[in-house]
Amino acid sequence: MGRNLKNALIAFLVPLPSILFYTTFLHHHNPIWSWCFHHPFLLVNLLFFFNINVLFWIISQIQSSHWMIDVYWTVIPVLLAHYFQFHPSFQFNLHRSRLTVLLTWIWSIRLTHSYFRREKWQWGVREDWRFTDLAQQYGKNWWWISFFAVYLIQQVFLIGVCLPLYIVHSVNAPLNLTDVAAAIVCLTGVMIAYIADTQLHEFVSRNEQLKRLGKPLQPNLDAGLWYYSRHPNYFGEQVWWWGLAVFGWNLGCEWVWVGAMVNTVCLAYVTVLVERKMVKLEYRAEEYKMYQKRTSVWVPWFKFSQVAKEKAT
Repeated sequence: MGRNLKNALIAFLVPLPSILFYTTFLHHHNPIWSWCFHHPFLLVNLLFFFNINVLFWIISQIQSSHWMIDVYWTVIPVLLAHYFQFHPSFQFNLHRSRLTVLLTWIWSIRLTHSYFRREKWQWGVREDWRFTDLAQQYGKNWWWISFFAVYLIQQVFLIGVCLPLYIVHSVNAPLNLTDVAAAIVCLTGVMIAYIADTQLHEFVSRNEQLKRLGKPLQPNLDAGLWYYSRHPNYFGEQVWWWGLAVFGWNLGCEWVWVGAMVNTVCLAYVTVLVERKMVKLEYRAEEYKMYQKRTSVWVPWFKFSQVAKEKAT
């Protein structure tokens, strides 16, 4: 069995323990399952901990790669949305539920497509470069540190950003104009991220072709959305999560912003790491430094005046 097919099979089989446990609970209403009914948030965290954190970590130790968590970042929110939608203890507005689940599917399809397009439609070819850097940094201790740095932290992030889905399925209130506005914000974020990722993919593909032909590489992408923002894909992703949080806020949950805020802080740190990596590449370092001076970091905006920027500093 080829590596690509083997990894695809693993990816499809690995969530089955949680799915089978949950469906068994849904179809058996005897006292032994009562804790699952009365503690839905505890149940989903336990399923996440054992099926994602523990099982994924064990597989990563066998394969010496943490590739699978990237794939599941794109589908775990969908699984969580359906978990909340089908849990028998929840009472909610059916129209809002269907709307948020549909939006989550649209977001997931966009991100999954972007991931596999970047990976040339293969499973598990490589892990995130940040994990590789951390492995080099921690050396022999990485095998146990990775459980916390790669998996446990993902539970905090994913459960956090998906809190709005929990709130949507915990409160039964009529759909209103704020929900419509939230849906528009979510779709806008997905659209921005898709366009930015497509422009980046085309840029990378052109450079790969130039490299094969032995021609000089284009040092920097400074066109389309990337003309107005250094990370428009990150901006679109944040717009999506903040738009989703509006659904929860609209239902009276003031702390629902916590997940989106933590995710934004994390992505700000990732932005710093990415830009450090960019300026280390000799063929693009100088032009990227000029690009940094002229262009907004996240929010798309007009070009800054380089002269004014230099005077200000």
